[in-house]
Amino acid sequence: MELKNDWLTANRGVLPRLLQWVNLRPEESERTWMMFAFYTTVSVGLRWAEDSTVALFLDEYGTDLLPWMYIASAGLGAGLVFLYSWLQRIFPLRRVIVAIAPCMVTPLVLLVLLHWGNHVSYLAVISIFLLRLWVDALYVVNDLNTSIVANQLFNIREIKRTYPLVSSGLLIADVISGFSLPWLVQFAKLNNVILIGCVMILLGSGILFYLTHHYRAAFPETPQRLVPEEQASRQRFVKSPLKRYVWQLFAFVGLLQVIGLLIDFQYLRELQSNLGDRELASFLGLFGGMLGLCELLTQWFISSRLIERMGVFFTATLLPITVGFLLPAVLLFLNLVPAMQSQSFFWGLIILKFCDELLRYTFVMSSGPVLYQPIPEAIRSRMQTLSGGTAEAIATGLTGLVIFATLLLGGRFVPVPLQKWVLVGETMVVAGACLKVVWELRSRYVDLLVLSVARGHLSAANVGLRFFKQGVVKALGEKGSEADKRSCIELLAQIDSPGAAEVLAPLLVKLPPDLQCQSLEVMLIGGANPAYLPAIRPLLEQPEATTPEVFALALRYVWLAEPNPNLSLLEEYLHPRQNSLIRATAAALVLRQGTPMQKVAATKTMRRMLTHKREWERVNGVRALREAIYLQALRIHIPNLLQDESLRVRCAVLEMIAATHSEEYYSALIAALYYKSTRSTAMLALVRLENEALEMLLQVATDIYKPEVVRMYAWRTIGQIGTQEAMESLWQNLETSWGTTRDHILRSLLKIQKQPGIAGLVDRFYESRVENLIEQELRFLGEIYAAYVDFKTIDPLEYDQLSKRILTVCELLQRALLELELDVKERLLLLLKLLYSPDKMQAAAFNLRSQSGVNLARGLEILEHTVTLPSKSLLLNILDNRSQQEKLQHLIEAKVVIYENMLVSDRLHKLLLLSNLLSDWCLACCFHFAQITRMRLTSPEILAALRHPTGFVREAAIAYLNMVSHRILLEILPQLQDDPHPLVAGQVKELLEKSQFKNYN
Repeated sequence: MELKNDWLTANRGVLPRLLQWVNLRPEESERTWMMFAFYTTVSVGLRWAEDSTVALFLDEYGTDLLPWMYIASAGLGAGLVFLYSWLQRIFPLRRVIVAIAPCMVTPLVLLVLLHWGNHVSYLAVISIFLLRLWVDALYVVNDLNTSIVANQLFNIREIKRTYPLVSSGLLIADVISGFSLPWLVQFAKLNNVILIGCVMILLGSGILFYLTHHYRAAFPETPQRLVPEEQASRQRFVKSPLKRYVWQLFAFVGLLQVIGLLIDFQYLRELQSNLGDRELASFLGLFGGMLGLCELLTQWFISSRLIERMGVFFTATLLPITVGFLLPAVLLFLNLVPAMQSQSFFWGLIILKFCDELLRYTFVMSSGPVLYQPIPEAIRSRMQTLSGGTAEAIATGLTGLVIFATLLLGGRFVPVPLQKWVLVGETMVVAGACLKVVWELRSRYVDLLVLSVARGHLSAANVGLRFFKQGVVKALGEKGSEADKRSCIELLAQIDSPGAAEVLAPLLVKLPPDLQCQSLEVMLIGGANPAYLPAIRPLLEQPEATTPEVFALALRYVWLAEPNPNLSLLEEYLHPRQNSLIRATAAALVLRQGTPMQKVAATKTMRRMLTHKREWERVNGVRALREAIYLQALRIHIPNLLQDESLRVRCAVLEMIAATHSEEYYSALIAALYYKSTRSTAMLALVRLENEALEMLLQVATDIYKPEVVRMYAWRTIGQIGTQEAMESLWQNLETSWGTTRDHILRSLLKIQKQPGIAGLVDRFYESRVENLIEQELRFLGEIYAAYVDFKTIDPLEYDQLSKRILTVCELLQRALLELELDVKERLLLLLKLLYSPDKMQAAAFNLRSQSGVNLARGLEILEHTVTLPSKSLLLNILDNRSQQEKLQHLIEAKVVIYENMLVSDRLHKLLLLSNLLSDWCLACCFHFAQITRMRLTSPEILAALRHPTGFVREAAIAYLNMVSHRILLEILPQLQDDPHPLVAGQVKELLEKSQFKNYN
């Protein structure tokens, strides 16, 4: 049977091909086309109104009043932006964005009627100024409205693909209005053209109403003044970085507006000096039409792909770079051409205006909404309004003042031939500043994305030690919960264990008993120091006011720190009337430092405690033995204590074995890993042994016949050891292991990376090894996708009456392959954590595991701006929510795998050749599928499965063998009777009974 994969051929539907051309996905198409229709319709109306009012304005005022127009536009724009922001706090967002356009059109219609029906000259002149002013305000509000709606409808990854298409509505509007305006001007006055534009704006508002109603779930129903407390807390957490980011975004938007206005002023001044009003309107229309065609082609076929491949910040820098370098270069070149010298500035500014508009309304406009995505959703629209709209308004006003001052001062102090070059120089300076702001924005962008996921973690890498110690002293001295103070002491021990005594010793007498115990334990780990004896002796001077636990720890610290201890004083603590913990501590200290006679007395005390009927006597006795250098005659009690009925006693013995390095009992530590009750204690004990335990742990971890959970904890223990030898053994096994074993090793390596004092785990040598591992995982993914595609096209009707069962088993196998894909993707993220910032990668992984499309897009965006591997684009496509067919196609295009159409039997054999890479369930499904379809498998494949450590894999192999060769099965069944797995044992027993029954009959 030959399988055909039509998805790899060119025979696709028209709609999918169209979506592929414009870099759009099917699930995004409806929202995108509706947004496109709304934006195009409104933009056509605005463009008609703008070109008509520009012609009226220039005919009435010329360019002399343009600076005042910019200043007035800034004031009006800022006022409208604050009004728009205030409305979002009072009303739900959906109502505001639907109602704003009709409300803005109404004054425009009234101004047209005022100009049309007024015969008083000065009122007509004022109405023209107000008309031009209000159209500019309409543009500001419409652009804000569109980008806010887009940010609500699309996530951070979708918006890179969809917004270039949506924003191309403005370019379509340029084409339509540009070529239609000269025709409209011939048959209607400019006032009528403005009214027709108002009708188009209202029509677009109707489309927006339907769009927001159809997708109303994307818009919050609650005004922003009623933000829930949980969201408010999250906003406070990111307040400081968010504030910096918003200010930089504010500066970026403002500088772009300044560049555009400086170019626009010079461009219009040249047009006004060379053309009349009707010629000017027609030229603007034709220029806009030709420009729109170029912008449209760029936006549809280049913009989204370039943004996805190169990133938003690369595309955002194109405009300032082009303006900063192209403007002087073009003007100088045209001045050098003799035929163009008289018109060099005119054509130079037309070319510059063309480039500015082309880049501004393609790459910059497409990138703009993406930059607001890291801002928390609850405040994003308001921040977008204030940052975008206010920045443009303020920039417009400042530009007007700059132009006015330049013209005023330039006319007095600058020679006439050089006056035009002053504005050129100002434009270049602003372009350079804009470039610097983009660079700053880029560094904040990913940090804010990460902060929006998690609340950060305190570690040795991001805390100042001196200030942290001051904070610990303050926290322990003030009122507060004991749990918080305990956490402070734990963190201090992790960050600076040797110096912890300096902080804790002066505070001991003020702390409650539990915290005193914890502090003394931390101080003992750092080593007993005579300098702190004056702070600890008061705990021994008032035994009635001190708990036995604190007294025993203080006793041990004092006698270990004392240069010449008087051990005869300890003998009084050996009396039975003393608390068992104090008595055991004193006995251990005497065994460590005492005379032979003193050691005999201490040994008798310890023997009585180790064989006592009371549990706490035995526990305290064993714990005290941890401090003994030589166990001497007490060693004979350890085997019995390891079998003690008390779990506390057994755990204490495990700790004592590690503390005293009793090699003959190391096997007991490994055995304790098998039991949940003693596992954590055994791990801590083995970690304490460091490299002594390494060989034992590796034997357990690499034995596939050991229980999976034991192997996992063996790898974790090696990771916690953290020595250079342990780390190297992890790396060596990482490269030779697969599947869950590789997962366990990776997590162990990441545990080492998180340990205080280790700044970075992977150097250049290890980095290349990680890259090779990533390539291995990608190749394995290619095999998974190839198998999934081939099995998906199977036709069960080609088999016999078992077609329904075949389909069921095939679906199980496909589901197992998809689960295997999830495992590999998780492993890829673990590998990336070794190379890049753990915080960023943790934030990305958290989002990628989410079922939400918004979170998935956020995770991919973090990866895009963090990962620098050559395979970054491929990894993003693999981790994205795409079909298996698409992912396989990407792997083929990247030449990671070579896909060949295979028969189902051949594909199954190829999967079984990779049996060491497959999960146990996937391998079992392969045998069940082979059984139900009666496919022939090779003897090595069957024998390997019969020896597999997992019971249900052996069960599947036995079931397959029972179908293909009952005779061979009967020969090996007696060897399988003692199988440890009850499923396999029951299956073997049933098959033996059936064979005996047949023989009897």
